[in-house]
Amino acid sequence: MTLFTKAFCIATLFTGFAWANEELKVGSSITPHADILRFIKSALQKQGYDLKIYEFNDGVIPNVMVENGELDANYFQHEPYLKEFNQRQGTHLVKVASIHIEPMAVYSKKHKEFHPKEGQSISIPNNPTNESRALRIVASKGLIEVKDNELITPLDITKNPKKLKFVELKDAQLTRSLDDVDYSLINSNFAILAGLNPVKDGLYTESKYSEYGNIIAVKEGNENLPKIKALVKALQSDEVKKFIEEKYQGALIPTF
Repeated sequence: MTLFTKAFCIATLFTGFAWANEELKVGSSITPHADILRFIKSALQKQGYDLKIYEFNDGVIPNVMVENGELDANYFQHEPYLKEFNQRQGTHLVKVASIHIEPMAVYSKKHKEFHPKEGQSISIPNNPTNESRALRIVASKGLIEVKDNELITPLDITKNPKKLKFVELKDAQLTRSLDDVDYSLINSNFAILAGLNPVKDGLYTESKYSEYGNIIAVKEGNENLPKIKALVKALQSDEVKKFIEEKYQGALIPTF
């Protein structure tokens, strides 16, 4: 081996380390968040980041892993849920950007309009923030009145003239409940998994201007890390906006 060849090999070895992409670890729900993250992998690669996507089907583990430093960020929740989680778990997570909203809508296999009759049943999520969200959607139709609390449950209904029955279930069970209840309020990510679309199949949909935009969350103090800024920039691009609009056909709405 010549002196030049040795020098070239040594240079390649060290520059190889210098050029290695930095890992960016992000937790997400399976659909649609992981799909959107996969769409930006190549864009982040060009910026020097190797995006690793960790998929979850619950709303606890990805927050705990960000708090513990096992993940750099997560993308699965809205800000009201994040705030409630911080208060309940003593975590220190913050929002850095809003990406899209998944409109919650009313679905039914038994009725073609959302005009419930006396005593009919409505299934709703049983987690505090989405339960409050669902009840406020019902209240916006004038069907019930509720207390002006930040978080509400069926116990906070002050007027229910049609004596509607609310069935509290886990989010993942709501689509299956459509065979048993008159109506169900389902968030779009769970509706999409069941082949439902709020625009085409929903009988009544919340406003796209609601506070429930899905966000990127990080540990407090990490908001300005270069890799987090790169993640936000990639997600809030015109290309991602077009991808969301074309792929999800109104089931997701960009918020940037």
